[in-house]
Order: sequence, then C-alpha cells, then structure tokens
Amino acid sequence: MNFENFTHTIPDWLNPEGPETNSVISSRARLARNIAGIPYAHRASESQLNEVLTTVLDTSSSAGFDPSDFFRNAELKDYQKDVLIERHLISPVFAQKDGNRGVLVKEGEHHSIMINEEDHLRLQSLRSGLDLLGAWEDVDTIDEELSKETDFSFSMEYGYLTACPTNFGTGLRASILIHLPALVLTKEIQRVIRSVNQLGLAVRGYHGEGSDVVGNFFQISNQTSLGKNEREIVNSLTSVVNQIIDYEKRASEMLLKEAKSQIEDKIWRSLGILKTSRVLSTHEFMNLNSAVRFGHYLQILKKPDVKTLNELMVLVQPGHIQAQLGKEAEPAERDVVRADIVRQRFVDVKI
Repeated sequence: MNFENFTHTIPDWLNPEGPETNSVISSRARLARNIAGIPYAHRASESQLNEVLTTVLDTSSSAGFDPSDFFRNAELKDYQKDVLIERHLISPVFAQKDGNRGVLVKEGEHHSIMINEEDHLRLQSLRSGLDLLGAWEDVDTIDEELSKETDFSFSMEYGYLTACPTNFGTGLRASILIHLPALVLTKEIQRVIRSVNQLGLAVRGYHGEGSDVVGNFFQISNQTSLGKNEREIVNSLTSVVNQIIDYEKRASEMLLKEAKSQIEDKIWRSLGILKTSRVLSTHEFMNLNSAVRFGHYLQILKKPDVKTLNELMVLVQPGHIQAQLGKEAEPAERDVVRADIVRQRFVDVKI
C-alpha cells in the first residue's frame, strides 16, 4: 500500500453509521497474542522478531489481509508514524521502536495487526459507534484463522500468555472513544470517572494510555482480562457505557434548561471561529470541534454534519498535515494549513 494514497483515504470507522454515534465515536477490540517458543518482543533478538514478522505476514492472507499492506516502522518518517497514531493503528510507544516491527492494515482500516509491539501480535478491530460486540467478533474471526497456522502461547491455568499480566486470560482489551461535553461542563465528569474506576475500568485521553484529554473525548476500557470470558468483558463495558450515555443526556437537558443562552453562545462562537480562523492549533481545534459537535447533539446546528467533524478530527492532526505537505513542518506552518483545511470544509456552513 502506498503511504501517500493511504493518507488520502478516510477510515471506515469515522463514518457515523453505528449505534449511539451522537456520543460514541468508535468501538475497539484488541487481542494480544504471542507465538509459542519465541521470547516476548522486549526480550527477543532481531532475528527472532524477524521470525515473528515473517510468520505473521506469511499467514495473514488466511485472515483476509494483503501482506503488501504493511508499514514497517524503520521505513517510516516520524510524521508518517504520527499518521498511524492519529488513525489509532499504532501506539505512541510503538512508534518509537524500529527494527522488525510494523503494522498490517486491511483496506478500510476496520482491521489491523501491530507486529512486535509489547506482544508479538495485537489484533485490532475498529467499528463506528457503540458496537463492541461486532468489534470483538471481528478480531475473534481473525484470531481463529491465524491460530489454524500459528501456535499461540497458552496456559490451561491462565489462558493466553502475554507480556503484561493484565492481559492474561482472553488477551482482550475492549475500549470505546466517547464525547462527554455536558458532563465536563456540569463538573460531573470526575464523579463518573471515579465510579467507572471502581468497576475495574480505565479512563484515558484521546489517544489512550498516557495521552491527555482533549476536546472532551475519553477512552474507556477494561483493565484486566483474566477470570472473565470475552462476552462478559464486552457486555459489562457496553452496559457501563450505556449508563454514561444516559448521564450525558441528563446533563445536556439540565444545561439547556438552566443555561441555554450561554450554551448556544459557546456553540455559535466556536462555529464562527472554525469557519473564519486563519491560524488554528490542534488543541484549539479539538475544543472548538467539541463545542460544534455538542451543538449538533443538541439539535442547535444541522451543519457541519458529524461525518465531517469526525473526519476533520483525523485530517487536521499534525502528522496528517505534514503528510499532505510531504515534509516535516513547524507548528506555526501547520496551524495555518489546519485553518485552511477547516475553512474549506465549512464553506457551505452558514452562521
């Protein structure tokens, strides 16, 4: 796959066709797997990492992948790795590693395999909206096909063996990316986060572990996979997310009742800045995007639509802008290009 062509496509999971897409951007299921007889990635030699890489690429077609759609870390520029992070295909930690490592991506980006990150394989499915069951069924199918030709490390006592003990058992990490502006504005978000943590779930920022919360976007995921089967993990997280969506709805109704003028002012001001700005930082865009998205959720705005807002969240990130320019670019230059892109997408939006 040509990287330049790749960056000009839009991931399928950004199309808001799934359930609860007013609040939930995407659902992700990821399975950690290791090939039996080979040390974990952080202990393996380069020849052993290459053995893993070769094995995965040679068998990936059985799971519907094209081995040519592989991006090797060592062959990518820093901003190209950022593109993969921004599309939620690799982790920031993985981007810092070279050698025999990379990511295999299926067309449409629903499915991908990180090779030689913390574990030998990270099988991933991304789906639009709240569809954790569908995402898990996707990776389960990939896992079944690969396991026909590859012997994965497994213990009858502990289940699948992984580099991090929190992934023992099923090896499943299920997560959702959710937008919660009303809970943030009403200052209820910390209470919700504490409740979620008490249930054994983790709440993180936009890019997951180690990332900051921007634009009122949160990732919520299970923290352990030992002692539960996959359906229990998926159903438990789905149930919690549905409750959070209900809390967000109630908080939104309260804001409209008690501070409608202030909320409308925030939404329209944000839309006006996005439509007319000449310089726009990533952080500022994410916050303004959040306000406009909230306006769509409250039915105060009809345009821009959610699909446009979703796509821009990826296309105006630093890596994507540099990929469009075909070079490394300083933040000041990126801020100008970002504003240009947003104005072009908002040209038909009236204020």
